[in-house]
Amino acid sequence: MFLQIEDLGTTIYSYQIGQITEGDENILLQAMASAEEEVRSYLTAIEWSDGRPRLDVPAILGATGTNRNALLVRMTATIAKFYVIELCNADVIYETAKERYDRAIAWLKQLARGEIKLSTLPETPELDPDSAGTEPFVYGSREKFNHE
Repeated sequence: MFLQIEDLGTTIYSYQIGQITEGDENILLQAMASAEEEVRSYLTAIEWSDGRPRLDVPAILGATGTNRNALLVRMTATIAKFYVIELCNADVIYETAKERYDRAIAWLKQLARGEIKLSTLPETPELDPDSAGTEPFVYGSREKFNHE
């Protein structure tokens, strides 16, 4: 998993996590998995002109420890925090958490649109237009129409 429980300490205190989850680590794991999946959806939206993902998402989200992009870890932790406090906002200011969640999502949308770029994220190789082979394409036909 890309995000670790310790990473949530940058966005929410451990005593708050304990109050909200009542010690049930599965709630945290579900929130972190959901946050990671949400981040994945934005990262895979960045494509080359032929429709292939531009970023190497498995490498990005498969990184561990200090090999992870610090800003992406922070954004993912912010999203996970919001999923945790949906259960209960014990001693957490909901409006502040919601504002930070909204900012994280807005940032991810900008990243997906190409308005900002993280130079440290690994990319998939661009296809050489002069290389042998053809560009990917879609073909098919419509379903047969019946007058019944």
